[in-house]
Amino acid sequence: MQPQERFYPVTPDFRDAFGRDRDRIIHSSYFRRLEYKTQVFINHSGDYFRTRLTHSLEVSQIARTLAKNLGLDENLAEAIALAHDLGHTPFGHAGGDELDKIMRHYGFHHGFDHNFQSFRVVTKLEKRYKDFEGLNLSFATLEGVLKHSYPYEKSFINSNLQNFFRVEFHPSLEAILVDLSDEIAYISADIDDGIKYGLIGFEDLKENALVARALEFVEREEGIVRHDSIFRHRFTSRLITMLVYDILDNHKPFAQDSVQCFTTLAKESLPISHTTTIEQEIKALKKILLKCLYRHQEIYKKMFMGKRCVRKLYDCFNNETNLLPKDLQARISNGEKIHRVCADYIASMTDRYAIALYHELGF
Repeated sequence: MQPQERFYPVTPDFRDAFGRDRDRIIHSSYFRRLEYKTQVFINHSGDYFRTRLTHSLEVSQIARTLAKNLGLDENLAEAIALAHDLGHTPFGHAGGDELDKIMRHYGFHHGFDHNFQSFRVVTKLEKRYKDFEGLNLSFATLEGVLKHSYPYEKSFINSNLQNFFRVEFHPSLEAILVDLSDEIAYISADIDDGIKYGLIGFEDLKENALVARALEFVEREEGIVRHDSIFRHRFTSRLITMLVYDILDNHKPFAQDSVQCFTTLAKESLPISHTTTIEQEIKALKKILLKCLYRHQEIYKKMFMGKRCVRKLYDCFNNETNLLPKDLQARISNGEKIHRVCADYIASMTDRYAIALYHELGF
């Protein structure tokens, strides 16, 4: 298939293919639910903190900026960015990890993967049209969602999908930009939220060379001291700017006047990436965040609650299918495995809906 092609016909209108994809994603119910899904901090703990929705918007903004400056398709980059987290469970990665553990326990050796769940949302679970399931997105957008991160050969991608989406090739350059933008967005946002919440400080981070340069710039070039109320905001902005410039300055020349799929073998290096130095500094920074933020006691307590909620809800639905909505009961009656249907239902929930249902069922 060509990048702009779809599985089902559409009537041409005032939008290009990828602009239409973006609009379909934004108007989907799964996209709206991202507003009340955890990024790192449980959503009800404060209105300030990032959610899956604000994260997706930040990824989209960075991806569009990169695409524009590199002469790539901004609408495609935006569409992939807005769709990349549609499959996330409530309670962030903790909820997804618990659902994965449950699925494997019941014999689904592929378990649960939020990237693949995002693909299932846009191709199956979001029902908007009479004649087909999913959103009928263009091929390049679907490829970008499915091949969200390297390596592309994952256990949950069956042979039919592997052959159709050609996992031996890198996805479009726009999809690669989204993967890079995702990393930039969550690193900078997690630091910002973590400092705001008082779980991590610049003292924990300053030994990292990347952070040290950003701190020095804000202090020297902008003349702002660390105890100033706007220092955190200026630091976050500078960190994002540094990482974006690194990609723009490091990219290798490529000849492309339209969106291209299946042009670069996956075993070959990417024409768009960070410099080796920045990659190493990002890796070191992630280790600090894992130790000081993601494993912080306050985060662990909230995530423990989230995992318990996911497991109890799963047990309830698995043991009593009448607790499921009628359309999900119909899927089971039509031969779908109950464990997959239960997982789809829980993955679709917002944090607050899952917690409310958990308490309503007597826990």
